Amino acid sequence: MRDPLSKTITQIQPSGIRKFFDIVSEMDGAISLGVGEPDFDTPWHVREEGIRSLEKGRTFYTSNSGLMQLREEIGKYLMRRQGLQYDPKKEIIITVGGSEAIDDALRAMLDPGDEVLIPQPSYVSYVPCTVLAGGVPVIVELKEENDFRLTPEELREKITPRTKILIMPYPNNPTGAVMEKKDLEAIRDIIIDNDLYVLSDEIYSELTYGVEHVSIASLPGMRERTVVINGFSKTYAMTGWRLGYAAGPEAIIRQMLKIHQFAIMCAPTTSQYAAVEALKNGDDDIKRMRSAYDERRKFLVGRLRELGMDCFEPFGAFYVFPSIKKFGMTSDEFATRLLREEKLALVPGTAFGNCGEGFLRISYAYSIRDLKRALERLEHFLRKLTAERKS
Repeated sequence: MRDPLSKTITQIQPSGIRKFFDIVSEMDGAISLGVGEPDFDTPWHVREEGIRSLEKGRTFYTSNSGLMQLREEIGKYLMRRQGLQYDPKKEIIITVGGSEAIDDALRAMLDPGDEVLIPQPSYVSYVPCTVLAGGVPVIVELKEENDFRLTPEELREKITPRTKILIMPYPNNPTGAVMEKKDLEAIRDIIIDNDLYVLSDEIYSELTYGVEHVSIASLPGMRERTVVINGFSKTYAMTGWRLGYAAGPEAIIRQMLKIHQFAIMCAPTTSQYAAVEALKNGDDDIKRMRSAYDERRKFLVGRLRELGMDCFEPFGAFYVFPSIKKFGMTSDEFATRLLREEKLALVPGTAFGNCGEGFLRISYAYSIRDLKRALERLEHFLRKLTAERKS
């Protein structure tokens, strides 16, 4: 019988994150600091608007691009927060989460053999989405000594005549790294001189601490060659609502819309009405949640350092990325033993690319109480490792 499966899809590996969560789900008493999901409920006024939309019978398809009212509010938000101006009719599309927007953009822009520069460690979807779109992923290894920022030297080294797209994953998952304006300006001319396009994943744009998020699209000459990806999951604690968006040049958004039309039709109607309310009246919710994350960030980084773990200070997202190189184990070995012996799940850095070896991702989208309980288990494990090394 002929093999029914695509060789392309069978060669793509499943997410390295899921392996540990599958074990945790069957382990009594396990604690996980692995999920990249806010522990806050969606703000009540946002939920209430979703409920109201159902009560009013707003249960039909929206336009393929999404509710015009929502696209208009996104346009206002991007202008207010980033100084970016987009035409809601032609340059903004509503998607099923930011992940769909990433997939649509890559498929709309890539021809077979086009190269995509992917800084790593970074979100797990960039490489498989590039492959599924017929592109060639080219990994740019980010370094801890540079606070996991993309440097001009690292960028230049990887550019070839086939390079078409640079993915900018900042604020970064899993490292928590940010690119400030001066960092973006340092690579802008390289991007323009080599006629590259940028896919800027800014899903954590509202979760920065002590630094202002700057979109690369706001720099001179960059708006016309950048697709900005964002959404509602992280900013407004709306992961289950599955809603994201892309903003960019009309020529690219028009082609993304065709893919969205045939694969999705439209994003969930109820979620779109709720998102309008979030954008209109959710600024205080953002401040409240960001303040809580910042408190947890400071606590977690401080405790990890007290335990003797090397950990650079992250200024974005809700993750820390401590090094475990001094313990003489791979990231997978360390995480597996920690889970088996202490029932604590952390994500190996290699889930986010091979250059994540020697690191772990820890999410602080959990309460201080939960973080304290988890770190007690980590401390016990580290003491055990220290005793083993001395014996």
